[in-house]
Amino acid sequence: MKTNNLLSRLNPKYVRIAGVVVAILFVMLLIGGYLIYTKREAILQSEIAKAKAKAMSLYHLDLQIESAHFTGITTVSCQNITIVPQQRDSLLSIKHFEVSIKIWPLIFGNIKLADVEMQNAHLNLTDIKGVKNFDFLFKKKKDSTATHTKVDLSELSNNLIKEVLYKIPDNLGVDNFLVSFTNDSTRVKLLTTTAKIDDGDLTSTIKVNDTVATWHFAGTMHPSDKEIDVKLYADKGKVEIPFIERHFKARVNFDNLTIRLNNVKHSNGETQIATYCSAHNLLVNQPGLAANDIVVQDGSIEANVFVGTNYVSLDSSSVIHLKKLSAHPFIKYTLSPVKIYELKLTTGWQNAQDIFDSFPVGMFETLDGIQVAGKLNYGLNFYLDMSKPDSLQFDSRMDKDAAFRIIKYGKTDLGKLNKPFVYTPYENDKPVKPHAIGPENPEYTPLEEMSPYLRNAVMTAEDPTFYKNHGFVEKAIRQSIITDIKDHKFKRGGSTISMQLVKNSFLTRQKTLARKIEEILIVWMLENNNIMTKDRILEVYFNIIEWGPGVYGISEAAHYYFGKSPSELTLGESIFLASIVPRPKAGLYAFLPDGSLRPGLENYFNSLGRMMTGKGFTQADSSSYGFYTVRLKESMRRNVAPVDSAAANKMLNAPVDDDLGLQLPIIEEPQPVKKPTFFQRLFGKKDTLAKKTEQRLKDEEQQRINAIDTAGKTKKQIRQEKREIKKQEKERRQALKDQGLL
Repeated sequence: MKTNNLLSRLNPKYVRIAGVVVAILFVMLLIGGYLIYTKREAILQSEIAKAKAKAMSLYHLDLQIESAHFTGITTVSCQNITIVPQQRDSLLSIKHFEVSIKIWPLIFGNIKLADVEMQNAHLNLTDIKGVKNFDFLFKKKKDSTATHTKVDLSELSNNLIKEVLYKIPDNLGVDNFLVSFTNDSTRVKLLTTTAKIDDGDLTSTIKVNDTVATWHFAGTMHPSDKEIDVKLYADKGKVEIPFIERHFKARVNFDNLTIRLNNVKHSNGETQIATYCSAHNLLVNQPGLAANDIVVQDGSIEANVFVGTNYVSLDSSSVIHLKKLSAHPFIKYTLSPVKIYELKLTTGWQNAQDIFDSFPVGMFETLDGIQVAGKLNYGLNFYLDMSKPDSLQFDSRMDKDAAFRIIKYGKTDLGKLNKPFVYTPYENDKPVKPHAIGPENPEYTPLEEMSPYLRNAVMTAEDPTFYKNHGFVEKAIRQSIITDIKDHKFKRGGSTISMQLVKNSFLTRQKTLARKIEEILIVWMLENNNIMTKDRILEVYFNIIEWGPGVYGISEAAHYYFGKSPSELTLGESIFLASIVPRPKAGLYAFLPDGSLRPGLENYFNSLGRMMTGKGFTQADSSSYGFYTVRLKESMRRNVAPVDSAAANKMLNAPVDDDLGLQLPIIEEPQPVKKPTFFQRLFGKKDTLAKKTEQRLKDEEQQRINAIDTAGKTKKQIRQEKREIKKQEKERRQALKDQGLL
């Protein structure tokens, strides 16, 4: 009724004009459609010619199509298509290819595939002697008129996804499509014998390397609705990913893999992509990851990816599942105006047993079978602005509730270090002579029988907050990460004494990510559950670590270098021993053939000595904290390699044999004094640097003499000490002269 009233009020003149306009548009549409229909073959051939010319000019590709013609209103059939890069192996050949597009999207300028048929095709990728037939993909197009404009990542990602989805047809029929890759040592072949999409239902059969295995892709694909749900599985056994084992030293297989695209939307300058991925019995074997196979029995991620104008992020609404364990990750990478990296991970309070049970099989063998009670909560926060690396934010912590406790140890008794045990060192991943750690070993030294200088020197060098921290020093780890970022390599780490003890006592020396994570977990268990006291940790540490080639334990070390017991070690001897903890096998390189220390080590003595003074462990010392009193025992001096300073420095400063080892000491020998020039010799001008060095040595000798403690000593004893100091200084000056430093 309302519609009739509206029409009755309209001016009949305007109604007639509107009708005429619609009729004209309809007629023009019919005429245009007719012209396009009658000229479509010519248009098709013209477009093919343009495509050939463009392929040759931009990519140096020879595109050939034996025949192409319309078989329906919007269906094109092509025969014998080939693509051959110039001076390269043939890239693609297709015997028969037929495609039809949807009319309605075409009216609005979008090409959406309706049906695709392909028969007897071969995509041939080759990389022979460094020559690739697909290298055109990595070459930038030359365009002198192009201007650099700011890329909007949200628009780019949205357009790319739409392009991909629009190229997925509603109906697909593929027969015998071979994809092969060949290089100098490998050939991989994937033959899709059949692949069909029928009203959104996908089925396929793929032969891998001539029927060694048969894969299947199956599921549903509704690209118009931006929904995809497919599963990859094998007929029998596992899906074994080829090629990567030879080239990446990694083995990867799984029972099945599911991938879903749930939704894509673009609004307010942001593209949101909702996806899901899961794997059942995913096996990964990679030497850098772990020494053994790692099996993720049931793992999945519900990933919500947000792409903005200048960033890509994994939103915190995403969820990672590992069996019973779940965690919320947040990852964001901002590209401009400066690069910013953000990472957060939270688990929330979860049953501790569920967490341990959810660890991938084969990843943490030491903890395998452990039984716990209570709840745990883990949180990680990482923020790095590359323009201000010193402002790095890093926080990683595991919290436990009051009910958390260890009911039963797993494969390894974490409490074994509280009682006598046998320690087996490893050299080049092979066990060497076992050492009994306990009173039955005469070389075992209780903590109270070690020189306080030794304990304090090593703690100051390796773990200054040992008695205050809980196995980790976030400040040290943070500074280590900053140093690594600035130097663009893994150069410095933050291993505490507890971490070093765990590494030596419970784990192999294999440098893998899994081993490092396992080390962190065990340290947390020891330090946060009162399994070991700090004194016991320190005592065992001193008795098992390596101090030289085949030298284990502080008692062996004290006798090896100085012929003393650990309780007799002086401040200087203790600082020397602290200096070689990171590089024990290079210990003898710190000495000159006369048994004195190399001059370059004096800076380290002063640096560590001042740190010890600041902590109240010793008094300020102007004589380099015992540097001049350290003498290698005479019977060992014949073992000192007669190498020059450069070779010795190379050994002393070699990378630490640990994935997160510290870089102390840095040995820098004094630079050789420059020889006098011709005019200096002619006119007798003295080299002022040599003069200053000589004067400094005399001053230091006098300081040592003045520092002699005369209390309770006879004049004869004092004279003997003075003579010994003068003798040592004379030997030191002679050693410097022999090296051309004086």
